Amino acid sequence: MADIMTPKQRSCCMSKVRGKDTAPEVYLRKALWAAGFRYRLKSELPGKPDLILPKYKVVIFVNGCFWHSHDGCSKSKLPTTHEEFWADKIALNAVRDKRNIAELKRRGWRVAVVWECSIKNRMNKKHTVDKLSSWITSDTKWFETALVSVVIT
Repeated sequence: MADIMTPKQRSCCMSKVRGKDTAPEVYLRKALWAAGFRYRLKSELPGKPDLILPKYKVVIFVNGCFWHSHDGCSKSKLPTTHEEFWADKIALNAVRDKRNIAELKRRGWRVAVVWECSIKNRMNKKHTVDKLSSWITSDTKWFETALVSVVIT
């Protein structure tokens, strides 16, 4: 299927995609602050984590499912136009993410990856924050949100 936008329109649209202060990131920051966790936003650490909790030696990445190739997520489907370009771009992002996470772990940081789909889904928000909060205070080295839907009754 051909793109319904002209190249100029598509370029303008894509230039508006934000890399920081996204809705999932802001939601997670507010939820963790309300839970009593204090964090920093700016860092020279590899990968520039979205949140840094020095007290717990924790870094948190809030990853967009599309941009960071969230396996099995419907939001990570590649566009049908310029397929090779997008496949290469997303693959390079995933390689860079793995390299940065490995370096952070080597430096002694505990790493969490929170996927956009686990924060944007209204039913999963509280579950994700609760699990992340428990992990922060634990000794476990790695945390990643799962692709499970939580039904709250």
